[in-house]
Amino acid sequence: MRIGINGSSLVATGASVSKLVAHAAAAEAAGFASYWLGQLAVPDVLTVFAAAGAATSRIELGTAVVPTWTRHPLMLAAQALTTQEACGNRLALGIGLAHKPLVEQTLKIPFTTPAKHMDEYLSVLLPALRDRKVAFTGDIWSGFEDLSGGARGAAAPSVLVAAMGPRMLAMAGERADGSILWLSGPRTIGTAIRPALDAAAAAAGRPSPRVVAGLPVCVTDRPDEVRSMIAGALATYATLPSYRAMLDAEGGQGDSIGPADVAIVGDAATVTSRLRALADAGATDFSATEFGLSSKDFAATRELLAGLARANPGPGDRA
Repeated sequence: MRIGINGSSLVATGASVSKLVAHAAAAEAAGFASYWLGQLAVPDVLTVFAAAGAATSRIELGTAVVPTWTRHPLMLAAQALTTQEACGNRLALGIGLAHKPLVEQTLKIPFTTPAKHMDEYLSVLLPALRDRKVAFTGDIWSGFEDLSGGARGAAAPSVLVAAMGPRMLAMAGERADGSILWLSGPRTIGTAIRPALDAAAAAAGRPSPRVVAGLPVCVTDRPDEVRSMIAGALATYATLPSYRAMLDAEGGQGDSIGPADVAIVGDAATVTSRLRALADAGATDFSATEFGLSSKDFAATRELLAGLARANPGPGDRA
């Protein structure tokens, strides 16, 4: 399992573009396979990755994730191909539906037929990226464009779909390169996500998909305090239906758990064992969101993760 760093907490706290680029460069220098950022309001993560491409040479740069509702798929294809050329073909394009409160309250768009929305979005985005031409008419998304004129040094980036339900997992396996997850633990990955992706990919004659598992992680001697901090910081996720379903599946019948319960927190041996469980469940990549109560926690977490990243680069790593 390839180990990467997720810097989205820096985005959430208003870090500058230069700080994000430096964070990505430090992750590469430490030996990590990938660096991930979520798309919030500002900055634009694809623009950040275009800048990070000049400051790095090996590390994969992945969006976790770009919400589909905010960008027409032709515009996203143009942005992704531009960034792909700027970063030397190291982009992984993670996309997702976002959530009903964001879409309806922020964008004032009805959050209806989400699976159909994603199906039509991929019907425009994927040929635009892979073939540089698209001609598709849908009820929600349509596109007629030739994108062959520019960014000729850009290969089509891998596309990962944030998927948890059956229809979304089927699309991720049949048409995309895998799925990118947040707050899904080893039980859910091993019993629901990995089998569904593999079955869909096999039926479509596609390679086994990537599964990028994202979780909070902390090496600490104060695990209860760290879990309490994580519970407060991520409390909103437990109220969103898609995450609530995944947390309930991870907890098992009759157990109601929250984000802190799936977080990977403890001493070095505990964290290593929990990461091994993710790999055994079928995760191909781990996107670590580092937490801590002190500089000691952050240093211990980074030291362990970097050691594992160097020891287990995984298939496809550029190191």
